[in-house]
Amino acid sequence: MTTASTLAFALPLAWAWDIAFGEPRNALHPVAWLGRLLGPIGGRLVRCSAHVAFVGGMAVWLALAVVIGWAAESWQHASTAWPWWLAVPALALVLKPMFAWRMLHEEVAAVNVALDHGLDAARTRLSRIVSRDVSTLDAAMVRETAIETLAENLNDSVVAPLLWYAVFGLPGAAVYRLANTADAMWGYRGRFEWAGKWAARADDLLSWLPARLTGWMLYPPKTVTAWRNLRAQACKTPSPNGGWPMGAMALRLGVCLRKPGVYALNEAASPPGAPEFKRALLAARRSAWMAAAAATLVWWLRA
Repeated sequence: MTTASTLAFALPLAWAWDIAFGEPRNALHPVAWLGRLLGPIGGRLVRCSAHVAFVGGMAVWLALAVVIGWAAESWQHASTAWPWWLAVPALALVLKPMFAWRMLHEEVAAVNVALDHGLDAARTRLSRIVSRDVSTLDAAMVRETAIETLAENLNDSVVAPLLWYAVFGLPGAAVYRLANTADAMWGYRGRFEWAGKWAARADDLLSWLPARLTGWMLYPPKTVTAWRNLRAQACKTPSPNGGWPMGAMALRLGVCLRKPGVYALNEAASPPGAPEFKRALLAARRSAWMAAAAATLVWWLRA
């Protein structure tokens, strides 16, 4: 069985495992292992001078990228030499933690369900998936924040790792997961300004194309004017990438998505209600399945 064939079969199996079982326990999750490694290293780097912190953060990121890429390539190469009935599940087993569609969908959907039990319950549920302060959010802003998180993480947790899997196989997905995890832990201003600068820029670079593809899948512009409108919405956010899926979702639903004092996407529209929330979940679901199908098709065509 060729490498391309194995990769083509492995993704549908990994996707099926994600739908059926969701995420592995932290004790068995490679991304959780990576987080436990990056945490203490970052804690040391932020105590260094700006120059040392930047160089150290860059060196750690590059070293981990080489090690993780090499390990993923070695596993991919070794597994493709095995019988197909062993090679496919072996590759799928390692690929599955590189993306997280079921968990994203369930966590965001739970916010809408929690609103039926009161605002405090919804805020508590929302705090599990966002880092911002949610204590003062009203019901409309709880929905807005959850929909923004769904759109942005559709790229980070699904489309981007699948795109890099389609391009480079398992090493592509694994190195992207490193980039996104390092950015999530180190890519902040303030005390991590210099230690996390390389991680933040690496994530920006690797997420650039996937973010725009995610925006296109959520809101396929039918005219040049529609594309320009999407681009204009995307430029309103501080992130060079996050605005594309969030702006696309705002336009797709015909709602305004805001982060007070930072941005307002599709500002003239009304805030989302429960029906728009359900439509957001449906749009994200369709885009996620589209991304998985496209990545699988790429490897089928190579086989």
